[in-house]
Amino acid sequence: MTKSFDEFGLQPDILKGIYDIGFEEPSPIQIECIPAVLRGEDVIGQAQTGTGKTAAFGIPILDRIQTQVNQVQSIILTPTRELAIQVSEELRRIGRPGRIKTLPIYGGQSIGRQVKALEQGVHVVIGTPGRLLDHLRRGTLKVDAIEVIVLDEADEMLDMGFIEDIESVLRFVPTDRQLLLFSATMPPAIRQLANKYMRKPRYITINRGDVSVPMIKQVYYRVLENHKIDALCRILDSEEVNLGIVFCRTKKGVDELAEALQARGYLSGGLHGDLQQYQRDRVMSAFRNSEIELLVATDVAARGIDVGSVTHVINFDIPQDVESYVHRIGRTGRAGRAGVALTLVTPREMKQLRTIEEETGNRLKSKELPTLEEIATKQQQTWMTQIGEVIQAETDLSLFEEMLGQLREKYSAEKVAAAALYLSFSERFSKGPDAGYNFGETGASPGMVRFFINVGRNVNMRPQELAQAIADHAGIALRQVGRINIYDRFSFVEVPEDVAPFVYEALRQSKINGARVNMEPARPRTSTPPTTRTAPPRG
Repeated sequence: MTKSFDEFGLQPDILKGIYDIGFEEPSPIQIECIPAVLRGEDVIGQAQTGTGKTAAFGIPILDRIQTQVNQVQSIILTPTRELAIQVSEELRRIGRPGRIKTLPIYGGQSIGRQVKALEQGVHVVIGTPGRLLDHLRRGTLKVDAIEVIVLDEADEMLDMGFIEDIESVLRFVPTDRQLLLFSATMPPAIRQLANKYMRKPRYITINRGDVSVPMIKQVYYRVLENHKIDALCRILDSEEVNLGIVFCRTKKGVDELAEALQARGYLSGGLHGDLQQYQRDRVMSAFRNSEIELLVATDVAARGIDVGSVTHVINFDIPQDVESYVHRIGRTGRAGRAGVALTLVTPREMKQLRTIEEETGNRLKSKELPTLEEIATKQQQTWMTQIGEVIQAETDLSLFEEMLGQLREKYSAEKVAAAALYLSFSERFSKGPDAGYNFGETGASPGMVRFFINVGRNVNMRPQELAQAIADHAGIALRQVGRINIYDRFSFVEVPEDVAPFVYEALRQSKINGARVNMEPARPRTSTPPTTRTAPPRG
């Protein structure tokens, strides 16, 4: 088994570029793919994002570039402009010691500028099918020296309706070229494309088990829908996030969350498909240069983003499918670095979380949201440093000193300073994820909340089944479910106060034993129920 890039027999300049960007040892797909491409074989690679497939085809392509030939020698097709930029950037960094020129071309960018760059000489072109085809038809992209064509994320290009453009591009290039195809899935249309244009392709498949990323710590937090932003702020203030990608389900969600985070003092920017190209480029440039710490994005906009120093991926909205989850968390933990994937889960999303766990074979760890006291403790050193920097910079504080003088007539300087810090800290949390429900007196045991449920023995419900349903729907431990009373047509159950809001939202309008369930806070007990049955023994 190949353990080092040195064993591939690569050019010294390419090896230097590989090690300069921080690669240490080849990934499974690189071990299989690099030698096959170097031998000139057509290759079909099936692998998820985050497996290192860009370098798997990029390294051998760069190794074969003849820099003395100032012509395009390889074309890489990608489904989105973001991926074109990312692939181009990675190949540029690897090829820098060898002075290999790469160029991303895509719609939304000045075609005149692209034509000028092509005229000056480029070795590798990376672009979207439509814009590549435009250049081929204009004759501004010469194909005489092309030896390798790559179709990257072919299934995505198929989904986006690019199949005809891809075939048109392939008809322009020489027939004796080498063709590489990479795709996370292999639908029939992709197989037909391979059969039509590839010559005895070598199949390389990296299974999900092979791409598991043990360096990524995966955690989820139970949150209520109305308090997600406050919960996210608590998480951000308790985690050491250097660079993070926060995923939202919709473009509107991206705009709203990015704006809310900016208003609370976080360095963030939004990225989605409705932005103008210059806006997208500006946000991505700021993120790559660490001018913003949080990139808020949709799945489509983030596809292909490969910033190696991302420390955290945060699923603000849980992904709709398992594939998206795997794609998302693959944005962190790159090149052997440690990474953290955090997921916010509302009561109605617990079922989807369980599906993700089952299909990935990985049980996510549940973590409680940090308290305000815990965050304040963690932030103390940061505040002291910032205050010291303001004082040392001799900032004009005369306005505030005058205010302080008036306050000191009534209060000590220590009290005033502490109150100012409290106000500054509180601004980040409008109401807090702990607020919002006041169930009042429900007749429960101390520290518990008692709920009324509108079904009982009439749907053949037993205590064990009710306890299990609550644990499954709300994502709490079975031992947390307290006393259960089941009657003919209704039931009562007690749960701890801290999880009561989550249980309430999770069970309302759910189904147990096929019956629609309604749950409401119970009224105080006026008498002891005639029959008492309890949940399974705790432990």
